[in-house]
Amino acid sequence: MNTVAPQHLDESIAKQLFFGQISEEALFPYPQIRERDREMLGAMTDAIDQFLADKGAELRQYDRDAEQPAGFIQALRDMGLFGLIIPEEYGGLELSNGAYARVLGQTSSHDSSVSLTIGAHSSIGMKGLLLFGNDEQKQRYLPQLASGEMIAAFCLTESGAGSDAAAIRTKATRNDDGSWTLSGEKIWITNGGIADFYTVFARTDTPEGKVTAFIVEAGWDGVSHGPHEDKMGIRASSTTTVAFNEVRVPAANVLGPVGKGFKVAMNILNSGRTGLGGGAVGGMRALIRMACAQANERKQFGQAIGEFGLVREKIAQMTADCFAAESTVWMVAHLIDSGRSDYSVEAAMSKVFASEAVQRCCYEALQIAAGNGFMRELPYEQMTRDTRILSIFEGTNEILRLYVALNGLKGVGATLSELQSAVGGIFNDPIKGFGVLGDYAGRRVREATGYGTDRIHHPVAEPLRPLARLCEKYVVELSKASDRLLRKHGKKIADEQHAQKRVADIAIDLFVGLCVLSRADSLVQSGHPAADDAVKIARLFARQARRRMARNIRGLERNEDGIIESLAASTLERGGYAFDVY
Repeated sequence: MNTVAPQHLDESIAKQLFFGQISEEALFPYPQIRERDREMLGAMTDAIDQFLADKGAELRQYDRDAEQPAGFIQALRDMGLFGLIIPEEYGGLELSNGAYARVLGQTSSHDSSVSLTIGAHSSIGMKGLLLFGNDEQKQRYLPQLASGEMIAAFCLTESGAGSDAAAIRTKATRNDDGSWTLSGEKIWITNGGIADFYTVFARTDTPEGKVTAFIVEAGWDGVSHGPHEDKMGIRASSTTTVAFNEVRVPAANVLGPVGKGFKVAMNILNSGRTGLGGGAVGGMRALIRMACAQANERKQFGQAIGEFGLVREKIAQMTADCFAAESTVWMVAHLIDSGRSDYSVEAAMSKVFASEAVQRCCYEALQIAAGNGFMRELPYEQMTRDTRILSIFEGTNEILRLYVALNGLKGVGATLSELQSAVGGIFNDPIKGFGVLGDYAGRRVREATGYGTDRIHHPVAEPLRPLARLCEKYVVELSKASDRLLRKHGKKIADEQHAQKRVADIAIDLFVGLCVLSRADSLVQSGHPAADDAVKIARLFARQARRRMARNIRGLERNEDGIIESLAASTLERGGYAFDVY
């Protein structure tokens, strides 16, 4: 894949948008997957198709039974699907993030639970070992994790501490010999019932910090898991509670620095979101194939329903959404593979966009299938159930929108001259922060920040210039809106979640739009046989995004937020709906 100039490796493309700047050197030309991965992917995707294509009935039964049989999991081991991102020296395939996302896309085109079993192992379960493990820990565990002899799970979530990871109650106390005693319970742990290797986060309240990450083996005394949860979707994947009852954890099994577990957790989640996005794209590709078959084969009023405008509208929108999601997921994977240290906002954006796009795609594909789509013998209803979790786990989309907005706004706030003495290091926790703007509340800034219009100098193909001009225009609007929000709300900006959502959605449209522009341009320049359709997608995205961004800009000043807050307060106070027809 293309590399990024070293001087730019620490600059977040998404955060720069809030300053009115487009980091085009990192976005153009669209990155290409490395040749080694391309060769491996061809063989791997073919093998996955050969293995799963004729197992539709079995996979549906696994969903009904809420369990993947041991023999099926062994087959996943035999295919090497637990060693996708582990370095070759430890027995893995050492795929790039982009290639890994592509593999999960292929498995997701057949069954989401298969992707989750693989993805929870690689994306989050043992990712901390790759990112923060020392040489001894890697030598001890990675070969077994690569072979699937050990399956990994990520133990962070607790009852009452979902998105608020800092509120965890599982506790680890340091013993005199340097070991730790771990007690507590984690909930909704993917692979919890089949894992041998747990990455566990516990409150330690040490001088070094409040949370520490540990490697815990399922076979140790005091470790247990509950029964499989009865879930709405992704039912075949293992989801259980995992309990730790005075488990002795050797000092050698501390993962990363003592007291820095929150940083470990956030890095794992940020780097793991390309797998989720890749899975969403794979599901969309499968849904589009099914929808096309249905539209071409089903006839009503003497013609195929694919001839009807409202069905064609759905097919076109699904295609555009898939292209946009795919372009964004693979751009983020490239940023990670290129060695960038700051990609968390981009990863959050890709997760939000892809997870919501695949749910729209499920809705429309089922709608095209009509009554047949509602029947359980066809895959639509299961895919609709399976994809619903994507906007919830690995950070709810609501939390991630706040994360996007506050991370972007904090940089703008830190540059305003009147804030220099107040800002300091107060934005380290953007979800909770901004109460420290202090003296900035109510004060005015004499002039705008002055981040003039940033032009895209890359020679974009002429048919794509409308999207380029749109990005140029609204990146400045985002910068101005960010400045106005900080001046208007000051220290209370953290309470303005409606405004944060609008700002986040503008930024997401801009980043996704730039990814679409870059990819479409590369396809045009290379003479790709479907380049004309890529241009159509770019034009469609530009027009729809323009309407969304204009609405969000206006909504920052003129909105119904006060009415919404008042109505919600009344309904909550009553505990329900206040009206009836008699």
